Amino acid sequence: MTAPAAHVDVGAYALGLLEEPDRRAFEAHLSSCLPCHEELAALSGVAATLDGIGPIAEAPGGLPEPAPVPELLHRRIRRERRGRATRALAGAAAGLVLLAGALGAGYTVGTDKPPARAAAPGGDGTAALLRDGRRVSASDAGTGASGTVAMQGTPWGSRVALQLSRVRGPLECELVAVDGAGRAHTVAGWSVPAKGYGLPGSPQPRLTVQGGAAVKPSDISRFEVRTLGAGSRTLLTVPA
Repeated sequence: MTAPAAHVDVGAYALGLLEEPDRRAFEAHLSSCLPCHEELAALSGVAATLDGIGPIAEAPGGLPEPAPVPELLHRRIRRERRGRATRALAGAAAGLVLLAGALGAGYTVGTDKPPARAAAPGGDGTAALLRDGRRVSASDAGTGASGTVAMQGTPWGSRVALQLSRVRGPLECELVAVDGAGRAHTVAGWSVPAKGYGLPGSPQPRLTVQGGAAVKPSDISRFEVRTLGAGSRTLLTVPA
């Protein structure tokens, strides 16, 4: 071991990390090197501060013996592991706080989309169908019911929308499309509350429903609003 290398080995010697040949060489160097001797004396105080151990014992010949390194290192390793565990738990706790805040705000972990909202009224295209489809209207003097039907052809048949007014419940009703051969194709069904639609005391001026039929608009001869159950009857007929 050269003299420059010996100067670097002061800390390793203080911690007992030198192999036996290097330790003896360093001790030989230490006997004639005042700076290394002073540095070793200072390190003995540091070792005592690190883990609460006593000062380094004096070796024969006035040279300091290395500190009880295995126990010191074991304690330092345990202390570092405890520190890492504490930091990990603190990080996990912070993550849980952020997660709870996100859930409280109404969001899901792993997604950046806002909560879904209910579709706006008419979002199913009924209003557009009533505006753009082929419209026919009629009223029935006997029942007092009146309504408008709008239709639009599709590859599978017809989309149909109905606005019905001046009908009192309670009733269960259906709209059917009657083709040229007299066959009835059900379009939609619904119930009418006791106060009905479009009458004094009714909560709404009209009922609006949409459905479909497996028949082309050109093959429909008329639409009928029929009641269901015992004593069924036709409330309204709308020629197509």
